[in-house]
Amino acid sequence: MTSYKLYSYFRSSAAFRVRIAMGLKGLSYDYLPVHLLKDGGQQLTDAYRKLNADGVVPSLVDGDHTLTQSIAIIEYLDETHPEPKLLPGGALDRAYVRALALEIACEIHPLNNLRVLKYLKRTLGVSEEAKDGWYRYWIEQGFAALETTLARSGKVGKFCLGDTPTLADICLVPQVFNANRFNIDMAPYPTIRRIVDACMEVPAFQRAHPSVQPDAE
Repeated sequence: MTSYKLYSYFRSSAAFRVRIAMGLKGLSYDYLPVHLLKDGGQQLTDAYRKLNADGVVPSLVDGDHTLTQSIAIIEYLDETHPEPKLLPGGALDRAYVRALALEIACEIHPLNNLRVLKYLKRTLGVSEEAKDGWYRYWIEQGFAALETTLARSGKVGKFCLGDTPTLADICLVPQVFNANRFNIDMAPYPTIRRIVDACMEVPAFQRAHPSVQPDAE
């Protein structure tokens, strides 16, 4: 069996996604923590940048190959370990799932990423209150659109697409975890809340949760 190495940070949304995917696939891996705050950010060291030039997590090492970017990693795992499928077989459903995943990973998450928040505070000099306001604004904007998309789709079951977790759910759960950390009011998003509750009944989602990772603080 392939031995994977996952460079991860317990609170990283992107790393959280990959942990969920590997859990759903039943894949084991060595967990290698990369602390995003200690030592000025361990992801920024020369040693880590040799592995991942962007200086971000996760990185997944599969034999002689290093993969980066959570969506690319998850699609790679889905292609190399086809069951259970994380992307549906039909082209329209696959586009729907990818659109939800990218709405989170490309529209919501980047605006609230750690390096963006650090730039707001350290370079632009915004106050803690203003930084938190920025965070809340983009989460609320994104979740409002996402809630509408899900509610209108006619595709939601227990999960974003029917009753089987997909890439969309894998992206959704970490983003809601972050929203909860910042005390975002989730009452306006009942569909999102219901889906996340269903996800958190699945062992793979539970085992991937930041609170139970080896480097959790």
